[in-house]
Amino acid sequence: MAIDWACLLNKAMGEFADAAMPPMVSLPVLPLAVTQFIEKSNHPNVEINDLARIIEADFGLTLELLKHVNSAQGGNRGRASSAMQAMSMLGLRPSQDLLMAIGARAAVQSKQSRLVNQCSFWTAALQKAIFAREMAGMLKADPQMAFSGALLQDYLLPVVTNELYDDYIEFIKMRDLRPIDICEFERRMFGWDHALAGACLAHRWQLPDELVCCMLFHHAGIEILGDSILGRTPVAAVALSALLPDQLRQCYQGLEQLLLLEQKWPAFNLRAIAEKVDAIQEESGLGMRNDFPLSRRCKLVFNKSPIGAHT
Repeated sequence: MAIDWACLLNKAMGEFADAAMPPMVSLPVLPLAVTQFIEKSNHPNVEINDLARIIEADFGLTLELLKHVNSAQGGNRGRASSAMQAMSMLGLRPSQDLLMAIGARAAVQSKQSRLVNQCSFWTAALQKAIFAREMAGMLKADPQMAFSGALLQDYLLPVVTNELYDDYIEFIKMRDLRPIDICEFERRMFGWDHALAGACLAHRWQLPDELVCCMLFHHAGIEILGDSILGRTPVAAVALSALLPDQLRQCYQGLEQLLLLEQKWPAFNLRAIAEKVDAIQEESGLGMRNDFPLSRRCKLVFNKSPIGAHT
């Protein structure tokens, strides 16, 4: 049965709007070329060469697109030398997802954060994206949607942690004293969390409803696998990727949840998948240094956990 993503999204978001966020938070804006691309690509009879011309007007977007397609991660044997060739090799739908992800990343990186190291943040985001794509394959879900959703799941964090710096410092202090997940802290402190705020802004950007749902539900935890609607979708794959350790340690016991899943799902091997993610990231050629591989991130937290000490 097909999922009505728009209905699901409207029900989950309720009446929340990004206007509910504090006025001092300056929300990022998509690059003009991406906005034009999204608008044009929604036309039913759009030609790929018309979309390529929009992208080619932005050197940065063109470069990122070519780097992706010409990398091992793109899965293509030939090499593209233009946006038109790159989009033809990828296909329209994957090109749409990729360019929206690139655009959102560019929008966020235009704003520096005092709390989040951008390089480390986007390296971890790419690790989560590759991990989500692997999980989508195991769930028989759309791998490209999972990749894009995971890459964008936390895109608003560098912005809000910078502009609400003092509040997020309290999160780090509180987290060090007792276990608390970042969304729980945000809801207590602000009345919203970054998943809801990010999804609201992405919806305003007119990103696909399924992609927005990936962002909205990314902190649902392993329980999402039991959901009759979302349990075998890219949304579930993204939610699993959100459990991985990262710079802010958003999900305090995320790794423990993945280890628990490993016990219940014989096909899921966290160590093997983490090593595969590292190998893919190493070969990707996307210009992101992998100074802290996922397998090392997992090992460091794993060694600290009571479960890891007895496994």
